[in-house]
Amino acid sequence: MLNKGLRDNESIRIDNVLKTLRSLDFVPQPLTDDEKFDIGNQLKEFGLNIETLVDYRDEELITLLVRRHLDFNQLEQFADFLMEFSKAESYNFENKALAIYHYIQRESKVFSFGINAKITSAKNK
Repeated sequence: MLNKGLRDNESIRIDNVLKTLRSLDFVPQPLTDDEKFDIGNQLKEFGLNIETLVDYRDEELITLLVRRHLDFNQLEQFADFLMEFSKAESYNFENKALAIYHYIQRESKVFSFGINAKITSAKNK
């Protein structure tokens, strides 16, 4: 368990990585090598790269992210990133995002209309 100071620093670091990932614009066209490199560098902060993100089962990905100290809000942001990233090339991360949204809804013990709307949206894609 991290002490409060380390937990705060870790949370800030995670927020910065997620902010960078979420700021990327994904359009439905192939990514350049530079774009893939930038995404890969950000994913490294979570012990991932594009290939391992594709290979991980939903449960494995959630376990990894929780071990990396992502809170429910950060998990939601990561799932939002996966939904956006799915627009690029032939990546299909909607199911992984859906699994993360379901995990948040189940484990947070608080019903969120926002998460519920994201679940509905992900199911319709």
